[in-house]
Amino acid sequence: MASFDIYQLRIALHGTEPVVWRQVVVPGRITFDKLHKVFQIAMGWSDRHLHRFKSTTSGPMKAGHEKVLRLKDVAEKRGPVGGFYYEYDSGDEWLHSVFVEKIIDLGPLPAFIDCLGGERACPPEDCGGAPGYDNLLAILGDPGHPEHKDRRAWVGADFEPGAFDLAAVRKRLKRLKV
Repeated sequence: MASFDIYQLRIALHGTEPVVWRQVVVPGRITFDKLHKVFQIAMGWSDRHLHRFKSTTSGPMKAGHEKVLRLKDVAEKRGPVGGFYYEYDSGDEWLHSVFVEKIIDLGPLPAFIDCLGGERACPPEDCGGAPGYDNLLAILGDPGHPEHKDRRAWVGADFEPGAFDLAAVRKRLKRLKV
């Protein structure tokens, strides 16, 4: 009977204060192309832009490697040594640090994907990266700002920067096949 390792990862979005972060668990055998899908769902991105994974030591992954390279082959250790970067939308330069918090041996139990927690809403797509997001938050926080009404309409009335809907993320992740 096969043994399965589950990796508990912490994803932190650079340039956000307070930090937008998520904690996910994924099987060690997951490929990076599927891990990209997990990160998109967990963070709240809409997968409209290019992405890439980068090692903390050797730079970007080579084209085509995402479909064959598995998490367990890259992140064998806990902490920053076993970590890597995930960049989404090179125009806005959303950089995520990914750290291995824990590696859990499930033995013969089936592998799974889940989100254990997180804080804060994902920034809106195309808001100009971290500096643009800071500016957007300042405008949204000032009802007297001349751009407040337009920006609120652009992000939608339901956008709340401090909100994170764990139940909704977990529901979407359950649809992914391990």
